[in-house]
Amino acid sequence: MSQELVLDSRVGSAKTTAWWLYVIHGVSFVFSLGLFSVIPLIINYVQRPGTEGTFVHSHHTWMIRSFWWYVVWMALGGLLAITIIGIPVAWLIWIGAWIWKAYRLIVGFIRLNENQAAAV
Repeated sequence: MSQELVLDSRVGSAKTTAWWLYVIHGVSFVFSLGLFSVIPLIINYVQRPGTEGTFVHSHHTWMIRSFWWYVVWMALGGLLAITIIGIPVAWLIWIGAWIWKAYRLIVGFIRLNENQAAAV
């Protein structure tokens, strides 16, 4: 016997919004290295309180944390790039941060589509 997950209209709408936010974060990430992710980040902050008690709430938290940790790692790379000696390390940090952020967006998107909470 298979189980079917039934989403009420509130959760379905919240899931659709989170889905689009993943897409916008992803497009911003690919085309501007996350510079324009501030726009979906603000929407994440606005939408998150309304999803409390649902699996979608964890996805908003996941995207918010992903954004801020990505900013931290990119800033650290920027500080290291100021020195000539730190440039190779800065590039390694930037590449690592890019791969990590891509992983977070992909995993979050997949878990949202499977109606699972993000691993916050």
